[in-house]
Amino acid sequence: MTVTCKAAVLRSIGLPEPYAESRPLAIEEITLDPPGPTEVLVKVMGAGLCHSDLSVINGKRGRDVPMVMGHEGAGEVVEVGSAVTDIGTGDHVAFQFSVSCGRCRSCLSGRPNICDAAPAARSKGELISGGRRIRDAEGNRLRHQAGVSCFAEYAVVHRGSVVVIDDDLPMTEAAVFGCAVMTGVGAVINTARVSPGESVAIFGLGGVGLSGVMGAKVSGAETIIAVDLEATKLERARILGATHCFDARDPELVEKIKELTSGGVDHAIELAGAVPAMKSAYAVTARGGRVVTAGLSPIGAEFAFEHGELVSNEKSICGSYMGSCVPVRDIPRFIKLYRSGALPVDQLLDGVIGLEDINEGFDRLASGHALRQILAPNG
Repeated sequence: MTVTCKAAVLRSIGLPEPYAESRPLAIEEITLDPPGPTEVLVKVMGAGLCHSDLSVINGKRGRDVPMVMGHEGAGEVVEVGSAVTDIGTGDHVAFQFSVSCGRCRSCLSGRPNICDAAPAARSKGELISGGRRIRDAEGNRLRHQAGVSCFAEYAVVHRGSVVVIDDDLPMTEAAVFGCAVMTGVGAVINTARVSPGESVAIFGLGGVGLSGVMGAKVSGAETIIAVDLEATKLERARILGATHCFDARDPELVEKIKELTSGGVDHAIELAGAVPAMKSAYAVTARGGRVVTAGLSPIGAEFAFEHGELVSNEKSICGSYMGSCVPVRDIPRFIKLYRSGALPVDQLLDGVIGLEDINEGFDRLASGHALRQILAPNG
């Protein structure tokens, strides 16, 4: 069925803060085409405000507009395409932002998070099944963000962009599993493969970084070091399992961490999306240790290191996209850990807002005063 609903549309990139005044996100009436054969229509019940969204709004990560924003969320399926047989109406689902084709080299090697076909669709603002399903009030096609666009009352997405979840899990909690939790926990468990007794330093304590702290605790790390600029985030990290916390501005940061860990950490995980954090992460990594980064710096930012030092100390540097996750495997697994009490994901949540408050919500995120605000577009 064709659906007309409200959505947050980004038409101009790089407008000045505060966003409560410049209002980069306009609440508009949009029309969604019916889902195609391999697609589903979802009533959005919760969507997280993420730094990845903010980096599009402020222009640090280039994207073409106009675009309906939102890539992290959860909802209820209200219609399925003719070729979708494993999802039904009424199912609850979490969105995931890196749909896969299932046939390329990366997918066939068990790494659907870096599907070779997905970036082309994402760059065009299309679904991986081809084309766009969103029109504005004048009938003009709008772009999808990461194939999701869940800052709206409804979304049409490819079947691969959703994972079925427990019906009794609150949507405001389920919303964060498809980005913050997958990326942060996955970077520790899947990419770094932290083992019991090892030492870990997490740089950047947003929703992704604090998920990394929780992931390190679940992994059995003995020493969990949290690094950030904000004292409130450092305190939250301590509550979630960090054994030591450091201010990123401390001029003796590297020396203090090396002294604490007898020469450096086994794993340094950069989740801030900032080159200075990456430099510190590399500097505190022990000989034979690993640097993992899942942060996305502004386009064009470069990280440099001394080649000989990398070799002589046998360090390794590894990127982690979407926490190296297989969403259909990892989202249910992380939800089980949450429900057991091992991943207290609810500690990331800063409250629920409506569509009319979304610009103010991004002001709070940009100021560092919020971790994960959940948009409830349907009230």
